[in-house]
This record gives sequence, structure tokens and C-alpha cells, in this order.
Amino acid sequence: MGGFPGGTAVSLVTVYDWPTVDGQAGGSPHLHTASTEGYVVTSGTGAVETLSGNGYQRHDLARGTVLWFTPGTVHRLINGSGDLQLVVVMQNAGIPEAGDAVFTFPEATLADPEAYSAAASAPAAPGLTETERGEATRARRDLAVDGFLALRERVEAEGPAAMKPLWDSAARLVSSRTETWRKLWADGPKAQADATGAHLDALAKADPAHLCDAHVADAGGPAAKWGMCGRLETWDLRP
Repeated sequence: MGGFPGGTAVSLVTVYDWPTVDGQAGGSPHLHTASTEGYVVTSGTGAVETLSGNGYQRHDLARGTVLWFTPGTVHRLINGSGDLQLVVVMQNAGIPEAGDAVFTFPEATLADPEAYSAAASAPAAPGLTETERGEATRARRDLAVDGFLALRERVEAEGPAAMKPLWDSAARLVSSRTETWRKLWADGPKAQADATGAHLDALAKADPAHLCDAHVADAGGPAAKWGMCGRLETWDLRP
């Protein structure tokens, strides 16, 4: 059984303390189309604003808070204390990194695949200095916040049905990626679930063969990145 338990990915996020147009500091609002995301808060205080089938909600965050949200839930991290840090556990390791995130850019940008791609990938442009990557990340965040605030206003006025245009746009934007994602899922989470089934079959027969393959794995040191919600420390935990 290879890869991190459950075929999940883990990262450490130090949430951005950059202020936004509405006076709150934090990251880029976005949603995932195929993966559930979980937060385990390790220090600081803040909040996550969400837009989902439950409408608009604001959830307070403090050390020890554990919450998670399913695909399609727009989430915006707010750094209240200036030192908010959390561990993020992502379902389907590899799929989020392969494009399973859609920013809440304004509708005109979401409707234009080329404009969307340019805005979403701006911080990864070749030849940028670290300072320039940070500036591009902040500009991307600001664009996503603009779209989020307009969407939040519609959801508060019209209810969760106002989310439908964003969900339609998100599905269109990622539809061409699903074959790549399917292989990542098959080699990761599905393979682990299938292996567990085989282990249970073996144990029912008192067969310990898989126990003889017991071992310890070490992911090594993390890599630092400019993330959507904050500075990331990530590990490659796939098989």
C-alpha cells in the first residue's frame, strides 16, 4: 500500500495577511470540483467564509478547529490574528495539484477560458522573481475576492440557486482534465481502498502475508510555494 494514508495530501498553510478591498486579510476564494478539503487549525485565529448549498456562512477558526467541505463549496480564508496557520488535508492526492480548483473570478473572466487561464496561472509565469510571484499571487487573490463579494451578495439576496452559474463555469473549465485525474484517482485512493479490501479478505483466512511487507516511509523536507490561501509547505506523498 503506497502513498500517504487514504490517498490524501497534506500541506501546512500560513494564511496571507494581505488586506483586501473589504478590509479583511486572507487568501483567494475558490472551490474544488472533485475533492473534499479539511482544515486542522494549529495556531492563530480567523475565519473561513463559505458559499454552498447552505448559502453564505462564516465559520470561526482557532487552534483545534477541525472542519471540512465538499466539492463545490467556495471557501475564503480570513486571517484575523495575523498568524493563522493550519494543516490542510486534501482528498485525492494529485488531483488538486492537477487543476482541481476554480477561482471565483468575475463572471466575464470565468466565461473566457483564455482569460481565466491567464489570471489563474499568472504567479507561475517563467522568469519571475520571488517578489514578482508574490505580487502576482496577491493580484490573483484580489481578482478572486472581487468575484467572491459579488457572488456573496447574490447568494444572500437569491439563495443558493445563485451558485449555479459558477458551478456551470467550473465544470466547463475542468472537463478536459478528467482523464488525467481518473488515473491519479485509480493509482491513489482507489488503489488503497482496493488494497484494504484484499487485506481484509486475507485476514479473514488468517493469512498475514501483507504484514510481512511492513515498512516506514519518510516524505523528507517540505517545499515552499506561493499558494492560493497562503504560503504553503508541501510534500509529495503519492506512491
